[in-house]
Amino acid sequence: MRTVVAVLRGGPSKEYDVSLKTGANVLAALDKDKYEARDIFISRNGEWHLHGVAMHPERALRGSDVAFNAMHGDFGEDGSVQRILDSLAVPYTGSGAHPSAVAFNKHRTREAVTALGIKVPHGVVIDADKITDLAATALNLFRSFPHPAIVKPVAGSSSLGTAVAENFNSLLWALEQAFKHSPNVLIEEFIKGREATVGVVDNFRNERSYTLMPTEVLLPTGSQFYDFEAKYGGQTRLATPAHFTDNVKAQLQNAARAVHEGLGLRHHSRSDFRVSPRGVYFLEVETSVDLADDSEFVHMLNAGGTSLPQFLDHVLQLARKQI
Repeated sequence: MRTVVAVLRGGPSKEYDVSLKTGANVLAALDKDKYEARDIFISRNGEWHLHGVAMHPERALRGSDVAFNAMHGDFGEDGSVQRILDSLAVPYTGSGAHPSAVAFNKHRTREAVTALGIKVPHGVVIDADKITDLAATALNLFRSFPHPAIVKPVAGSSSLGTAVAENFNSLLWALEQAFKHSPNVLIEEFIKGREATVGVVDNFRNERSYTLMPTEVLLPTGSQFYDFEAKYGGQTRLATPAHFTDNVKAQLQNAARAVHEGLGLRHHSRSDFRVSPRGVYFLEVETSVDLADDSEFVHMLNAGGTSLPQFLDHVLQLARKQI
């Protein structure tokens, strides 16, 4: 008898389209001899659909043995859908509700990662409800904070609402954009260096937390960091193995493993770093990895000799065993 897999995709997030693409790739890659896939579409307004019919999550998931969470951003990565699945006793892939919520919050993640002894850029958090004059706040930050700076929404992923500020006007603009995505904004020192990303897979190849080969992100001309357009605009190139020394590669893998285990993440994750002459700096972690054919995570899997169907089978088995 085949295992019934509910593939959850879509959702009320700005990464809706990315999630649809990940979900479609998962549906296509599942071993049809072993799995019966159910395409559960969640609309932008949060309605769950099965076979094109809107219904309550409990009904949509009825009869499913396990859920594959293919959603990104709000709802899919912040612990919301995880709490629904927990309440319905449906096992699912990816991290649990609390670790997901922590990883989705850049400030809480920074605190946890700093406690692990991993370098993070110097940064401060500002809250919208404590600001009476955004221009005055920006001017104070410009005078007191090292620049260039990078401005990020505290809650979110895929670099949405993130921008680099090199002067007062660009800082004010970046703050305005970030506050459209989150009521709390993180301003960090912009670390000049090379982008790197490392995937982690649980209980793989006889290792508790197996690190995939570090990948260097070769940014398109004009891109200062791995922003949303660089991620999904089709111009970014990925280099695996990364063109780093063995020592740097080991630092990247050790840091990714420490973040995954220290935050209590499950099944898989992907951590992003900046490699500079000052060292390796952690930037952020994704708990719901993009699984499109051209994504970093699939690129790392393929480079290590693992196909997407093999990876899906592995994490679904972990989820069913509730490991």
